[in-house]
Amino acid sequence: MCEAAVRLAKTAGYTNAGTVEFIVDQHGNYYFFEVNARIQVEHPVSELITGIDLIKAQIRVAAGEPLPFQQSDIVPRGHAIECRINAEDPAKNFQPCPGKISLLIPPGGFGVRWDSHAYSGYTVSPHYDSMIGKLLVIQPTRREAIDSMLRCLAELRIEGIKTTVPLHQKILSLAAFVDGEIDTTYIERTGLAKIG
Repeated sequence: MCEAAVRLAKTAGYTNAGTVEFIVDQHGNYYFFEVNARIQVEHPVSELITGIDLIKAQIRVAAGEPLPFQQSDIVPRGHAIECRINAEDPAKNFQPCPGKISLLIPPGGFGVRWDSHAYSGYTVSPHYDSMIGKLLVIQPTRREAIDSMLRCLAELRIEGIKTTVPLHQKILSLAAFVDGEIDTTYIERTGLAKIG
C-alpha cells in the first residue's frame, strides 16, 4: 500500500502532505479509496510509528524546502492506537453532548499522547465538531498498545458531559477487536453503542 501511495503521488505530481486511503478486504487485498490533500485527524498515528513530525514537514514543503528524509528512511515501528474522544452519547445514536467540562485530567506516561484544545472549565459548543481530543498510545506490540490504551481510558477524567470514552473501553475489551476481526460496520451491526 505504501508503494502504491507513493506511485500515485508521483504520477499526479503531488507536492505536499496528504493521505492516500485504501480499503482492505478480509483476504488482505487492498483497493484505492480516496486522496485527502491535507493533514488528516489521524496523522498522530503516523507520527508515532514513524517518528516524523508531519506538520513540520508540511510547513517545510510549503516553504520550498526539501524534506530531510527519503521514503526509504521511513521505517514504521511499534503499534499505535488512537481514540477520538467526542462529546457524544453513543447510547443515543451518538447525540452531541455540548456543555461545560467541569474537570479534565488526561492520562500520561511513556508512549502516551493527548492532543486537545479542551481543559477544565472549557465549554463544548453545539455549533462545531464534538471532538474533545485525541488519545494515542504507542507500544512495541498490538497487545501492549491495547492494554496501554485501556489503562489510559480508565485514567482519563472528563466530567460534566457525556463522552465516547465508555464505548472505546467496550470496543478495546472485545475479543473480536483484540483478534483484529472488527470492521467499520461492527457498531452498527451489533448495536454495541446501545448496550449498557
